[in-house]
Amino acid sequence: MSGNMAALAMSQAISLGRADGNAEAGPSWREWLAQIDLVPDLGDHIGSAIWWRGLATLTLLCGAAIATFPGIQPIAVGGAPALDTADFNEARGQMIVPQALGGDTGRHMAATDAVRPLTQTPERPQIELTATLGSGDSFARLLERSGVGSSEAQALANQVSGAVPLADIAAGTRIDLILGRRAARTMPRPVEALAMRARFDLRIEMEREGGRLVMRRIPIAVDTTPLRIRGRVGDSLYRSARAAGAPPEAIQSYLRVIGKQISIGRDMRANDEFDIVVDYRRAETGESETGKLLYAGLIRGGQPKLSMLEWQKDGRSQWFEASGVGEQRGGMARPSNGRVTSTFGMRRHPILGYRRMHSGMDFGGGYGSPIYAVTDGVVTIAGRHGGFGNYVKLAHGGGLGTGYGHMSRIAVRPGQRVTRGQVIGYIGSTGLSTGPHLHYELYRNGHAVNPASVTFVTRAALEGKELAAFRARIRSMTSIVPGAALTPIAPRQIEGPKLGSLADVASKRADGGL
Repeated sequence: MSGNMAALAMSQAISLGRADGNAEAGPSWREWLAQIDLVPDLGDHIGSAIWWRGLATLTLLCGAAIATFPGIQPIAVGGAPALDTADFNEARGQMIVPQALGGDTGRHMAATDAVRPLTQTPERPQIELTATLGSGDSFARLLERSGVGSSEAQALANQVSGAVPLADIAAGTRIDLILGRRAARTMPRPVEALAMRARFDLRIEMEREGGRLVMRRIPIAVDTTPLRIRGRVGDSLYRSARAAGAPPEAIQSYLRVIGKQISIGRDMRANDEFDIVVDYRRAETGESETGKLLYAGLIRGGQPKLSMLEWQKDGRSQWFEASGVGEQRGGMARPSNGRVTSTFGMRRHPILGYRRMHSGMDFGGGYGSPIYAVTDGVVTIAGRHGGFGNYVKLAHGGGLGTGYGHMSRIAVRPGQRVTRGQVIGYIGSTGLSTGPHLHYELYRNGHAVNPASVTFVTRAALEGKELAAFRARIRSMTSIVPGAALTPIAPRQIEGPKLGSLADVASKRADGGL
């Protein structure tokens, strides 16, 4: 209350003082100028007198700034004078500059009158290099790319082919070369020495003696004991076999082979043992290589539950069980890729004009489309055969046979053995036919039956001496001690130059010893 009273008394005193001095006088010019807002907010009261006055003020200030702009002029700055050539070279000798920019470090002595420029740079007396044979490459082309003349490259290829067929040299083989001094700059360098591992069991080294290259064949002892791997299946056959040392390719082949006989997920137990035998070779120089799967077995309770061995039968390699029964080939292949245009049964013949039995199935197709054997068999007829035109008949055993008519061309001969899916002819329109198509028949004991009612299942079997040889091979596989192929072998002393002989040749030639 006392504060409010004091404020009121002060205001009354001020108003009274003005009344006493000049009651009619207005505000002074300073007060009036202080009340003018020269920079109003142009975002408020748009269009009012205050807004227009603010816009005029802004325009005036911008115009004044533009009118009084002095422009841009560079300012001269004084500094140390640039180095002359002599001083720069003196400083450059002590710089650290990247080599990519031509840097040099340290002081260098200037050339004297004793220095004479060379007319041409001298050549190296020898060049040592290593070339790798690529896939699809040839031995002669590899030498030519390495700097060997075409005539000498071809002569070397012919010389090497006398020791080992060039096709047997595997892609990725490394070839060590020493190229000697050439007689002129326009001539290729001659080969002074060559060394390579031509085959897993053979090394070839060549050295120039008396003006010609002398080749040495260095045989390498190789142990060909197959590698047998056994172990418990456990939770995962693949992981268990990998832990036992089996290569991934062999495990995949093993799973494919036994997967055709049993269900791996349903029939295999954790306590079963896998038995894998793979082709394995070890060289006395320490290298080893693993080949294809030779034997696939499964052991349960200490007794073989499954034994599979790859065997050649009728010129075809397939897997057989220990009993001598081969892998099952089920299902009947489609004789043509065309659609079925007529089925088995009674129909009106398109040419003869009356109803009669259609004893097969017709497949449409373009003229010259291939015709396939539905399963393995032997050709009994291949030639013209009545209304069938060009006709092929196959016997599949067990009283079953198939016939293929109206061919434009026959691709087999009588007595020939064919396999499932093999091309035996081509679609045509020979015989009683209104257009190109295949007439396909299926016979049981000489009588035509509906082809859609039969599914072929073929199983090859071994008999007699072939079965005895097959079982002897299984006994030899199962008699291999697991891991015996990994037993260290004593290296044999190799006559002639060793693997590092090219370095010796180079040093001898550099010293003038050769």
